[in-house]
Amino acid sequence: MPDLRDHTTLRLGGPGREWVRATTEAELIAAVSEADVVGTPVLLLAGGSNLVVADAGFDGRVVQVATTGISADVDSSGDPSCSGATVTIAAGEGWDDVVAEAVERRWVGIEALSGIPGSVGATPIQNVGAYGQEVAQTIARVRVWDRKLNGVRTFAASECQFGYRSSRFKADPGRHVVLDVTFQFRQGTLGAPVRYAELARTLGVDEGARAPLADVRSAVLDLRRGKGMVLDADDHDTWSAGSFFTNPFLTADQAAALPADAPRWEQPDGTVKSSAGWLIEHAGFDKGWTSRAAGERVSLSTKHTLALTNRGGATTDELLTLAREVRDGVESRFGVRLVNEPVTVGCAL
Repeated sequence: MPDLRDHTTLRLGGPGREWVRATTEAELIAAVSEADVVGTPVLLLAGGSNLVVADAGFDGRVVQVATTGISADVDSSGDPSCSGATVTIAAGEGWDDVVAEAVERRWVGIEALSGIPGSVGATPIQNVGAYGQEVAQTIARVRVWDRKLNGVRTFAASECQFGYRSSRFKADPGRHVVLDVTFQFRQGTLGAPVRYAELARTLGVDEGARAPLADVRSAVLDLRRGKGMVLDADDHDTWSAGSFFTNPFLTADQAAALPADAPRWEQPDGTVKSSAGWLIEHAGFDKGWTSRAAGERVSLSTKHTLALTNRGGATTDELLTLAREVRDGVESRFGVRLVNEPVTVGCAL
């Protein structure tokens, strides 16, 4: 059986007991349903960019989601400023390939999500976001196989319970197998208003201004490359699961206890968002930091402290040792417990 290390961006993880590659929706539903009937655990695998898999592997059926297909209903009649496209995309399509096509076809709203690895089906689960955009802003509906009800269901965006790196699908893990995602895009040559300061500076525009779609994509890819966040087999800084920890949402008292220069963004619900990267760095974990306990085969990225990286030949146990040291060090220094963003399989942080 294939090792999961060959199918995850961290390049970690042992074998699956069973392995099924599903290239059609019917094959995907059958692979999951057959396993459910006999009580075999299922691991859904697509891009493998958000998984930390145990060295022992997965004692169940790995279902590789390899479905493809993009169907677009484009309305370009009438006022050009009101034209749009309704686009349904199979779960197994590569996300960045879709973003590239969207930019080429002048579909507005996901251009700042360029360079993110993984599949389309994973994006609503995490409510993938970066540089001021989230997929929740353009998703119209998500169609799934419900493993509890044994049937296909469709959730409108308003039913998906999207939040920061969260959704109803993430809150009820394993229940819903995403079959396809439908997006509603505006059409135009300019991207959505730029809502992220670093991206605005790179583009040379004010926050809230708009820039050509292709320029936004190019700028985001450059920024991500500078942080080791665009996959490159020759760059160990990209042997990661992206940002390993989510930005924490704090109570007002927790936020007030942070140093004066710590980032703080007040939220509508009264919480205060801070920066996991800032907390990690100011707790003493610099770029490239390694741990005596974890060993030198794992380290923080030399470009970005939020990424934990495999420097070659590492084990999952080593990576998790490093993750615990960083998490516990931040908690000891600031009283804030960081939460991992990647899904752990057969192991725990």
